[in-house]
Amino acid sequence: MNSTNKTALVTGSSSGIGFGVAKGFLDAGWNVVINARDPARLQNAAKQLGSRAAMAVVAGATTDAKTGEAMARAAIERFGSLDVLVNNAGEFGFKPFLDVTPEDLEHFLSVNLKGTYLTTQAVVRAMIASGRGGSIVNIGTVLTDHGVSWVTASAPLVSKGGVRALTIALAAELASQGIRVNAVSPGFIRTPLTAGADATTLAGTALQGRIGDVTDIFGAVRYLADSTFVTGHVLNVDGGFVTGRR
Repeated sequence: MNSTNKTALVTGSSSGIGFGVAKGFLDAGWNVVINARDPARLQNAAKQLGSRAAMAVVAGATTDAKTGEAMARAAIERFGSLDVLVNNAGEFGFKPFLDVTPEDLEHFLSVNLKGTYLTTQAVVRAMIASGRGGSIVNIGTVLTDHGVSWVTASAPLVSKGGVRALTIALAAELASQGIRVNAVSPGFIRTPLTAGADATTLAGTALQGRIGDVTDIFGAVRYLADSTFVTGHVLNVDGGFVTGRR
Protein backbone atom coordinates (compact mmCIF):
# COMPACT_ATOMS: atom_id res chain seq x y z
CA MET A 1 0.00 0.00 0.00
CA ASN A 2 1.43 3.37 -0.94
CA SER A 3 1.63 6.51 1.16
CA THR A 4 -1.56 8.08 -0.16
CA ASN A 5 -3.76 5.10 0.71
CA LYS A 6 -6.13 6.20 -2.06
CA THR A 7 -7.39 3.88 -4.74
CA ALA A 8 -8.84 4.59 -8.19
CA LEU A 9 -10.62 2.07 -10.38
CA VAL A 10 -10.37 2.81 -14.11
CA THR A 11 -12.42 0.82 -16.61
CA GLY A 12 -11.35 0.43 -20.21
CA SER A 13 -7.76 1.16 -19.28
CA SER A 14 -5.84 -0.94 -21.80
CA SER A 15 -5.36 1.99 -24.19
CA GLY A 16 -6.25 5.59 -24.99
CA ILE A 17 -7.88 7.76 -22.34
CA GLY A 18 -8.28 4.94 -19.83
CA PHE A 19 -4.61 4.00 -20.04
CA GLY A 20 -3.57 7.63 -19.64
CA VAL A 21 -5.84 8.13 -16.63
CA ALA A 22 -4.56 4.96 -14.95
CA LYS A 23 -0.97 6.04 -15.56
CA GLY A 24 -1.70 9.51 -14.21
CA PHE A 25 -3.05 8.15 -10.95
CA LEU A 26 -0.17 5.67 -10.59
CA ASP A 27 2.40 8.40 -11.22
CA ALA A 28 0.65 10.52 -8.57
CA GLY A 29 1.16 7.75 -6.01
CA TRP A 30 -2.32 6.24 -5.99
CA ASN A 31 -3.28 2.58 -6.00
CA VAL A 32 -5.07 1.72 -9.24
CA VAL A 33 -7.26 -1.14 -10.42
CA ILE A 34 -7.07 -1.39 -14.19
CA ASN A 35 -9.64 -3.18 -16.33
CA ALA A 36 -10.44 -4.16 -19.90
CA ARG A 37 -12.50 -6.94 -21.43
CA ASP A 38 -9.56 -8.34 -23.46
CA PRO A 39 -7.17 -10.11 -21.04
CA ALA A 40 -4.22 -10.05 -23.46
CA ARG A 41 -4.50 -6.31 -24.14
CA LEU A 42 -4.92 -5.65 -20.43
CA GLN A 43 -1.80 -7.63 -19.54
CA ASN A 44 0.12 -5.73 -22.19
CA ALA A 45 -1.06 -2.45 -20.67
CA ALA A 46 0.01 -3.68 -17.24
CA LYS A 47 3.49 -4.38 -18.60
CA GLN A 48 3.67 -0.90 -20.11
CA LEU A 49 2.66 0.57 -16.77
CA GLY A 50 5.40 -1.40 -15.07
CA SER A 51 3.37 -4.08 -13.25
CA ARG A 52 3.64 -1.96 -10.12
CA ALA A 53 2.79 -3.13 -6.60
CA ALA A 54 0.22 -0.35 -6.47
CA MET A 55 -1.71 -1.84 -9.40
CA ALA A 56 -4.32 -4.60 -9.55
CA VAL A 57 -5.48 -6.11 -12.84
CA VAL A 58 -9.07 -7.30 -13.37
CA ALA A 59 -10.15 -8.43 -16.84
CA GLY A 60 -13.79 -8.63 -17.86
CA ALA A 61 -16.56 -6.84 -19.71
CA THR A 62 -18.30 -4.15 -17.72
CA THR A 63 -21.61 -5.30 -19.19
CA ASP A 64 -21.34 -8.26 -16.81
CA ALA A 65 -22.27 -7.21 -13.27
CA LYS A 66 -19.75 -9.70 -11.90
CA THR A 67 -16.90 -7.69 -13.43
CA GLY A 68 -17.81 -4.60 -11.42
CA GLU A 69 -18.08 -6.69 -8.29
CA ALA A 70 -14.66 -8.24 -8.94
CA MET A 71 -13.06 -4.83 -9.48
CA ALA A 72 -14.53 -3.40 -6.29
CA ARG A 73 -13.49 -6.48 -4.35
CA ALA A 74 -9.94 -6.27 -5.72
CA ALA A 75 -9.66 -2.65 -4.61
CA ILE A 76 -10.83 -3.36 -1.07
CA GLU A 77 -8.95 -6.62 -0.56
CA ARG A 78 -5.70 -5.50 -2.19
CA PHE A 79 -5.52 -1.86 -1.08
CA GLY A 80 -8.11 -1.43 1.65
CA SER A 81 -9.95 1.43 -0.04
CA LEU A 82 -11.95 2.46 -3.09
CA ASP A 83 -12.04 6.21 -3.44
CA VAL A 84 -12.57 6.95 -7.13
CA LEU A 85 -14.28 5.20 -10.03
CA VAL A 86 -13.54 6.38 -13.56
CA ASN A 87 -16.11 4.94 -15.96
CA ASN A 88 -14.13 5.09 -19.18
CA ALA A 89 -14.96 1.75 -20.86
CA GLY A 90 -17.01 2.22 -24.01
CA GLU A 91 -17.05 2.20 -27.77
CA PHE A 92 -17.66 4.65 -30.60
CA GLY A 93 -18.44 4.03 -34.23
CA PHE A 94 -19.74 5.79 -37.32
CA LYS A 95 -22.88 4.73 -39.18
CA PRO A 96 -25.61 6.84 -40.79
CA PHE A 97 -28.84 6.95 -38.80
CA LEU A 98 -30.93 5.04 -41.35
CA ASP A 99 -28.34 2.27 -41.55
CA VAL A 100 -28.28 1.61 -37.80
CA THR A 101 -29.74 -1.80 -37.01
CA PRO A 102 -31.50 -2.80 -33.78
CA GLU A 103 -28.40 -4.85 -33.00
CA ASP A 104 -26.14 -1.79 -33.45
CA LEU A 105 -28.28 0.25 -31.09
CA GLU A 106 -28.43 -2.50 -28.50
CA HIS A 107 -24.65 -2.93 -28.66
CA PHE A 108 -23.85 0.70 -27.87
CA LEU A 109 -26.53 0.99 -25.20
CA SER A 110 -25.08 -2.11 -23.56
CA VAL A 111 -21.38 -1.29 -23.78
CA ASN A 112 -21.57 2.43 -23.03
CA LEU A 113 -24.59 2.82 -20.75
CA LYS A 114 -25.33 -0.56 -19.20
CA GLY A 115 -21.65 -1.18 -18.46
CA THR A 116 -21.32 2.18 -16.73
CA TYR A 117 -24.53 1.59 -14.79
CA LEU A 118 -23.62 -1.87 -13.51
CA THR A 119 -20.04 -0.98 -12.60
CA THR A 120 -21.25 2.07 -10.71
CA GLN A 121 -23.74 -0.03 -8.75
CA ALA A 122 -20.97 -2.36 -7.58
CA VAL A 123 -18.65 0.49 -6.63
CA VAL A 124 -21.34 2.49 -4.84
CA ARG A 125 -22.19 -0.53 -2.71
CA ALA A 126 -18.52 -0.79 -1.72
CA MET A 127 -18.23 2.94 -1.05
CA ILE A 128 -21.31 2.93 1.17
CA ALA A 129 -20.07 -0.14 3.05
CA SER A 130 -16.72 1.57 3.71
CA GLY A 131 -18.39 4.66 5.17
CA ARG A 132 -15.82 6.85 3.42
CA GLY A 133 -17.90 8.05 0.48
CA GLY A 134 -16.08 8.59 -2.76
CA SER A 135 -16.00 10.13 -6.20
CA ILE A 136 -17.32 8.83 -9.52
CA VAL A 137 -16.16 10.36 -12.80
CA ASN A 138 -17.92 9.31 -16.00
CA ILE A 139 -16.32 9.85 -19.39
CA GLY A 140 -18.75 11.25 -21.95
CA THR A 141 -18.30 13.37 -25.08
CA VAL A 142 -19.01 16.98 -26.04
CA LEU A 143 -20.78 15.62 -29.12
CA THR A 144 -23.88 15.09 -26.97
CA ASP A 145 -24.00 18.89 -26.54
CA HIS A 146 -22.98 20.06 -29.98
CA GLY A 147 -23.47 17.99 -33.10
CA VAL A 148 -21.23 17.91 -36.15
CA SER A 149 -22.75 17.05 -39.54
CA TRP A 150 -19.98 14.66 -40.52
CA VAL A 151 -20.05 12.74 -37.24
CA THR A 152 -22.71 10.20 -38.15
CA ALA A 153 -22.77 8.34 -34.85
CA SER A 154 -26.28 8.61 -33.42
CA ALA A 155 -26.23 5.19 -31.71
CA PRO A 156 -23.12 5.72 -29.56
CA LEU A 157 -24.10 9.33 -28.89
CA VAL A 158 -27.53 8.32 -27.60
CA SER A 159 -25.83 5.94 -25.17
CA LYS A 160 -23.39 8.64 -24.06
CA GLY A 161 -26.34 10.98 -23.55
CA GLY A 162 -27.66 8.37 -21.14
CA VAL A 163 -24.36 8.46 -19.25
CA ARG A 164 -24.73 12.22 -18.90
CA ALA A 165 -28.27 11.80 -17.52
CA LEU A 166 -27.03 9.12 -15.12
CA THR A 167 -24.35 11.51 -13.86
CA ILE A 168 -26.91 14.15 -12.88
CA ALA A 169 -29.37 11.64 -11.39
CA LEU A 170 -26.77 9.92 -9.22
CA ALA A 171 -25.21 13.20 -8.06
CA ALA A 172 -28.58 14.00 -6.51
CA GLU A 173 -29.35 10.51 -5.22
CA LEU A 174 -25.95 9.73 -3.69
CA ALA A 175 -25.01 13.10 -2.18
CA SER A 176 -26.33 12.07 1.24
CA GLN A 177 -23.95 9.08 1.15
CA GLY A 178 -20.93 11.31 0.64
CA ILE A 179 -20.51 10.16 -2.95
CA ARG A 180 -19.91 12.79 -5.63
CA VAL A 181 -20.74 12.06 -9.27
CA ASN A 182 -19.37 14.14 -12.13
CA ALA A 183 -18.43 13.69 -15.77
CA VAL A 184 -15.68 14.72 -18.15
CA SER A 185 -16.75 15.37 -21.74
CA PRO A 186 -13.72 15.24 -24.05
CA GLY A 187 -13.53 16.94 -27.39
CA PHE A 188 -11.26 15.43 -30.04
CA ILE A 189 -8.37 13.80 -28.18
CA ARG A 190 -5.23 12.21 -29.60
CA THR A 191 -5.93 8.49 -29.05
CA PRO A 192 -6.03 5.34 -31.22
CA LEU A 193 -9.64 6.28 -32.02
CA THR A 194 -8.56 9.45 -33.84
CA ALA A 195 -5.33 8.06 -35.27
CA GLY A 196 -6.65 7.76 -38.82
CA ALA A 197 -8.55 11.05 -38.89
CA ASP A 198 -7.51 14.31 -40.56
CA ALA A 199 -5.69 16.16 -37.77
CA THR A 200 -6.23 19.53 -39.40
CA THR A 201 -9.99 19.03 -39.53
CA LEU A 202 -10.18 17.89 -35.91
CA ALA A 203 -7.95 20.70 -34.67
CA GLY A 204 -10.07 23.21 -36.56
CA THR A 205 -13.13 22.40 -34.46
CA ALA A 206 -11.55 23.91 -31.32
CA LEU A 207 -10.99 27.56 -30.48
CA GLN A 208 -7.48 26.63 -29.37
CA GLY A 209 -6.79 25.12 -32.79
CA ARG A 210 -5.39 21.81 -31.61
CA ILE A 211 -6.32 18.26 -30.74
CA GLY A 212 -6.35 17.48 -27.04
CA ASP A 213 -3.99 15.08 -25.29
CA VAL A 214 -4.82 12.30 -22.84
CA THR A 215 -3.01 14.30 -20.15
CA ASP A 216 -5.65 17.02 -20.58
CA ILE A 217 -8.33 14.48 -19.70
CA PHE A 218 -6.41 13.16 -16.71
CA GLY A 219 -6.05 16.69 -15.37
CA ALA A 220 -9.84 17.11 -15.47
CA VAL A 221 -10.47 13.69 -13.93
CA ARG A 222 -8.02 14.39 -11.11
CA TYR A 223 -9.66 17.75 -10.44
CA LEU A 224 -13.09 16.14 -10.12
CA ALA A 225 -11.67 13.30 -8.03
CA ASP A 226 -10.22 15.74 -5.51
CA SER A 227 -12.76 18.58 -5.48
CA THR A 228 -14.93 17.85 -2.46
CA PHE A 229 -17.51 20.58 -3.21
CA VAL A 230 -18.22 19.68 -6.85
CA THR A 231 -20.95 17.22 -7.82
CA GLY A 232 -23.35 16.89 -10.73
CA HIS A 233 -20.94 18.79 -12.98
CA VAL A 234 -20.13 17.95 -16.60
CA LEU A 235 -16.69 19.36 -17.41
CA ASN A 236 -15.98 19.92 -21.10
CA VAL A 237 -12.34 19.37 -22.04
CA ASP A 238 -12.52 20.37 -25.66
CA GLY A 239 -10.29 23.37 -26.40
CA GLY A 240 -13.40 25.52 -26.75
CA PHE A 241 -15.27 23.25 -29.19
CA VAL A 242 -18.67 23.80 -27.52
CA THR A 243 -18.05 27.48 -26.72
CA GLY A 244 -17.50 28.73 -30.25
CA ARG A 245 -15.73 28.50 -33.59
CA ARG A 246 -12.51 29.98 -34.90
